[in-house]
Amino acid sequence: MDDLLAPEPTHLPDVDARVRGDLESGVRADEAAARTPTSSLAWAVLAEGALATDEPVAAYAYARTGYHRGLDALRRAGWRGRGAVPVGHGPNQGFLRALLALAEAAAAIGEDDEAERCRTFLVDCGTSADEVAALR
Repeated sequence: MDDLLAPEPTHLPDVDARVRGDLESGVRADEAAARTPTSSLAWAVLAEGALATDEPVAAYAYARTGYHRGLDALRRAGWRGRGAVPVGHGPNQGFLRALLALAEAAAAIGEDDEAERCRTFLVDCGTSADEVAALR
């Protein structure tokens, strides 16, 4: 049975289109972030790269930036602190990737409570770490 009181899913506008195009054409993630600093996707890609090269503090900073940019966008889109943020909606994916990267970076630097909060937030958004990781 559906929760009739649950808010409608939040669908972010596509602020990441330019970043996706930049990245697909070979622009470095740091350059893409500088061109479009409001993009969660650019910061998520930077965080994922830092995690892959064992730079967890840099990953944490990049992921936190992407997470906060995404929260700003969610609030502008009408999200009020709860409700689905569907992973199947492409423009939501940058925020969700930043959130997962924040969980991973937090775990890597020993911020276990924050890592757990971020993973719980993914579930509260209606997705999972595995679903989001598959987007990379």
